[in-house]
Amino acid sequence: MKRMEEMILKEGKILPGGVLKVGSFLNQQVDTAFMKEIGEEIADLYKEDGVTKILTIESSGIPIAISAGFAMGVPVVYAKKNKSSNVSGDVYTTPVKSFTHGDTNNVVVAKEFLKPEEKILIVDDFLAHGSALTGLISIVEESGAALAGCVAAIEKGFQMGGDRLRASGYRVDSLAIVDEMTDDGITFREQ
Repeated sequence: MKRMEEMILKEGKILPGGVLKVGSFLNQQVDTAFMKEIGEEIADLYKEDGVTKILTIESSGIPIAISAGFAMGVPVVYAKKNKSSNVSGDVYTTPVKSFTHGDTNNVVVAKEFLKPEEKILIVDDFLAHGSALTGLISIVEESGAALAGCVAAIEKGFQMGGDRLRASGYRVDSLAIVDEMTDDGITFREQ
């Protein structure tokens, strides 16, 4: 998505440790007009795939998933980073390591929200090492639902998570793939 690349170049900031800050439009302050475009782009990518539900992980993936859900007319479920008192009954759970936060959370989804007859699309803001998507894929597989694919708004191609998932046979689409980040700028992968 050329528009995503343009927004990254215009608004993104490269921080130490391989961090790309896009808080001004994607994951702290949300540019709602741009978010609508993102949702429509994801809907277009999966228009022929029979998606019945979108799954994401709290918290930065939620606006993107909701935008895609609106555009596709399907509900959105998000995995919570810890089981809380408002998540009752049986749950699917898996450990997910956060690249940004440097910690591991046991994410949970109530079993009532993922059924074997559904076709799930996983959506997240970033794809770096692939831990979040791998965890969500394991939850979908455990539920017995079909996986349509995975979408990341921004993939850090140099951290290889997306390439590993694709090599394992999963469909992974990214709206922008950053192949290199240096003090001199950002290089995007041709798609």
